[in-house]
Amino acid sequence: MVELTLFQKIILREVPAEILYEDTDVISFKDINPQAPFHALVCPKEPIKMLSEASSEHQNVLGNLLLIGSQVAKRAGFEKSFRAVINNGDSAGQTVFHLHLHILAGRSFTWPPG
Repeated sequence: MVELTLFQKIILREVPAEILYEDTDVISFKDINPQAPFHALVCPKEPIKMLSEASSEHQNVLGNLLLIGSQVAKRAGFEKSFRAVINNGDSAGQTVFHLHLHILAGRSFTWPPG
């Protein structure tokens, strides 16, 4: 039996989270370890391990991640200034292996990121 990821457990309501948005394909919730005053995650309900494992059949849900991320930022008052990040793999900082988009806002960001 494959163990569920933290995000699958949130989707199934086995782990509590502050849900910001949800539809049949995508869920967004506040990050439990925020790296900015506003830090939300947006992830597909389908357990895609990481962006590099997505295929053309995931095209619609991948687009929805970005659109929903923008809406989540706007609803939080950050329509014009936020950062959207997807980490892919261990060395890129991915710690939960269920594809997710970080939406960070509420402070200044530098480039390149750390």
